Amino acid sequence: MAENSGMSPDTPPATPRAQPRTRNHRLVAVSCVAFVTAMVGASYAAVPLYQMFCQVTGFGGATRVATEVPAHPLERTVEIRFDANVAPGLDWSFAPEVRSVTVRVGETKMAFYRAHNRSDRPVTASATYNVTPAQAGYHFAKTQCFCFTEQTLQPGETLDMPVVFFVDPAFAEDPEMAGVKTITLSYTFFQKAAPVAVGTEKGGKTPL
Repeated sequence: MAENSGMSPDTPPATPRAQPRTRNHRLVAVSCVAFVTAMVGASYAAVPLYQMFCQVTGFGGATRVATEVPAHPLERTVEIRFDANVAPGLDWSFAPEVRSVTVRVGETKMAFYRAHNRSDRPVTASATYNVTPAQAGYHFAKTQCFCFTEQTLQPGETLDMPVVFFVDPAFAEDPEMAGVKTITLSYTFFQKAAPVAVGTEKGGKTPL
């Protein structure tokens, strides 16, 4: 006689209970948030790092900043052309005082750009720069430049701004520069963004 197991013949077999997934979902969500946060932070950090990389390597036509100048210029010469641009919204005139100069490789040279504020208010702006051909950026160095700092012009003010530069002697030994006879130095002035206004006690706006 078979033992009674306590189960009715019509009782269905028990099925395994599903494991709770709440903890797994929370872990995935936290991981996604951390990943997105890291990517956003990396994107902001990439901008100054990229600019630093360009200035050090000359990548993308960015020029280098030099603290020393070559001792002996070479016989090879190159024409330096000057270009000037103003971004939309900046009411300045901006132009080189001479369109081009011919320099010896390794020779230190000074040139001037002239800016004029045509508006009726003080305006602060900064200049970006590059050279073409882009490969020449590594060999084009500046020891002094108005582009190193912001420039503020009062209403109607005109300012002559110097740039001191040289073409590194390594330019003459670079096979990629063998056929380069002209380098164009280009600047673009951008107006500095206006400070964010904050509310006063009376509900007005006061610039920072």
